[in-house]
Amino acid sequence: MTRILPAALALAIALPGMALASPVTPVSEETQTAIRTMLEAEGYEVRQIQTEDGMFEAYALKNGQRYEIYIDADMQIVRTKRDD
Repeated sequence: MTRILPAALALAIALPGMALASPVTPVSEETQTAIRTMLEAEGYEVRQIQTEDGMFEAYALKNGQRYEIYIDADMQIVRTKRDD
């Protein structure tokens, strides 16, 4: 019992902090479709789309390479980063 209490306390303190550290929210189907259509037209194969830090973040493949593509609220690509 004395071992469980410190572990439970540490977990109770850590979990809310982890939730605040990574503000990821769901992306609507309509927005996902728009992002997929835009990126597929540029030759990307979109794997996942999420929001993080106020931007859309798409994980995609192109020519065998993995990419993270950051898109703003106006649906403009702000940054493309090759994911090694």
